[in-house]
Parts: sequence; structure tokens; C-alpha cells
Amino acid sequence: MPRKIVHIVGTGTIGEPLIGLLCDFREKLGIDEVTFHKNTPLTTDRAKVKALLKRGARLATLEDRFDGFNAIGLRPEFTSEEAIERASVVIDCTPSGIGHQNKTQYYDRFRHNTFGFIAQGSEFGFGKMYARGINDQALDPKKDQFIQVVSCNTHNLCAIIKTLTLEDEPDGNLISGRFVMIRRANDVSQSSSFVPSPQVGKHEDQVYGTHHARDAALLFQTVDLNLNLFSSAMKVNTQYMHSLHFHLKVNNPTTPQKVLAKLDGNKRIATTDKRDACEVFSFGRDQGHYGRILNHTVVAIPSLHVSSDGKDITGFCFTPQDGNSLMSSISAAMWFLYPHSYESKIQCLLPLFFDEV
Repeated sequence: MPRKIVHIVGTGTIGEPLIGLLCDFREKLGIDEVTFHKNTPLTTDRAKVKALLKRGARLATLEDRFDGFNAIGLRPEFTSEEAIERASVVIDCTPSGIGHQNKTQYYDRFRHNTFGFIAQGSEFGFGKMYARGINDQALDPKKDQFIQVVSCNTHNLCAIIKTLTLEDEPDGNLISGRFVMIRRANDVSQSSSFVPSPQVGKHEDQVYGTHHARDAALLFQTVDLNLNLFSSAMKVNTQYMHSLHFHLKVNNPTTPQKVLAKLDGNKRIATTDKRDACEVFSFGRDQGHYGRILNHTVVAIPSLHVSSDGKDITGFCFTPQDGNSLMSSISAAMWFLYPHSYESKIQCLLPLFFDEV
């Protein structure tokens, strides 16, 4: 039986915690080895790389970068191509656009001996769109060797739609969904791209507004659902968390009690009585693995509102940044490795989810 090796490309805000998570749960997930690619030898990243190596991950880089890494006390074991060639699954966590370049330059050449390749939300068109618990049934072992995990905000949006309007609704119950993505400026680990004041986004998609609703609509289309969705987006000058305002118009009347029951019934959704993003972020920092909340969304209960006729559901929720993307990336990797038993494999991560924040 061939060894099951997961290779992660990139050590940024998704790559680093993903490597750590896979290393910490390697045996329970049925993974033999975790390798990762680091592109540039930087002393500012040395402590991070050493910590990942200490967890058991193995370093790869471009052949002409070996001397640079050795000079700062880091010893790569594989070239980039060697690591990809020996991997069972490759998870690309590089900045926007690089995943497509890597697909052309590397991944297409190793399709014959690799179960699958996974990229993140910025790599639209990389492969079949996927979010854990939203469209698992759409994955096809005969067709899907490339998967794009949708963005963290799209996870949030889809979880709210599915839980409140599609679960236990044979014909669906959504007339329309309208969303405003209130995005943080950058991650706390990043020192660039901060904005000095609230910055409104463009509606670049004539049908869906921003890519969040477009991606959600396309994701649901993989399970033969055509939904009426529209989103807007803006950035605010904070590094804490993204927030989402949602307004769902439904056919069948509901009540606040039914809405709460549906939210409580979904283990991928957390609820909170907190109304400040900093408090929710702090909980994740203190209680989450690598400071992450892996739930798809954290719904602020005080913000929920159901109209008097029961046909309009409105509220705010917080997006656990990269946490939901991490979970979907691991789920997709396990699907490639164990297509018939991945559901049971990933249950070892259940203790990392929260019912309440």
C-alpha cells in the first residue's frame, strides 16, 4: 500500500495552521507524512519554519534555494518537484494567482501519480468548488482531481443559506438572499494592505454583485440548486474578523424559535451572545487550534430578527477567517485519500468545533 503523504505549498495565513493541524492529527487522520514548500529563505520566518519542523513536517523548496535555507539553519529535504511527485495530495495555499501558475507549471505534470490537488478561494476555476457540509455529494472520484475550496466568507454565506432555508425543506424555502460582507482589512499577522478608513467595494458582477454570492450560487449549482443571491462588500479598518449581514426572504413562514433550533442543530455553526468582533476573535485565539475557530460561522444571537409574517430572516454573524477553509481543505484531502471513509476519519477534529462562543 503506497504511503499517504500530504504536501502543503505555502506557509501563510492558511498554510501554516494547516501544516500544524495535519501534523498534530496525522495518526488519527491516517496520514503517514506531512511535507511543505517554503519559497524564500527569510530569517523573519525561521522561527515559524522551525516550529513546523518540530511538529514533524518536512521541508521542501526550489533546488536553487537550498543554499539559502542552509545558510539560515534550515535544512530542506526535498526539491519542489520531488515533494509534489511523492505526494498523495497537494494543497496549494499560495497568494492569489499563484495556484493557477503552479497548476500549469507543476500539477498537470503529476496527475498520473497524485490522488488530487486542492487550492484556496482566490483560485477561481482551479477545479470543482467545495465547502465541507455544503456540497460533499457533488464530489465525483471519476472526475474531480482538482478542487477549489471556496473563500471563508463564502463558507459563512452558504452555511447560513443551507441551514435556515434548505435543511428539512424538500423543495427549498429561499426566495432571495441579500448579503453585505464587512471585511477586515488584513490578518493580524500581516503588516501590509491595511486601510485607513471604511472602503466600499465594487459590484463587478451584474447578476450577483460580488464574487461571494457568485461563488455561493455556483457552489449550490453543483448540487442542482439555482438560488437568487446578491452580495455587497466593504473593508473596515480592523484586523479582527470579517462580519456578514444577511437578509433571507423565504416562502414558508418561520419563527425566532425555529431559526434558533436550526442554528443549534448544525454542529458547523456556533452561536454567541457577544456582539463585538474583538471578543469573538479573542475566544478563538484562546480556545481554538492555532487560534482558529473551525466552524463555518458564528451567529450573533442578539442580532437575529424574524419579521412579523415570518418570511424575512435578518441578522449578523462573524466569519472565522481561515478556520472554515482549513476544515474544508482537510476534508477534501481526506476525501482524496479515503473516498469511502473520509467522514469517519475527520471526526477526530470534532472537539475543535464550538457550539457556543
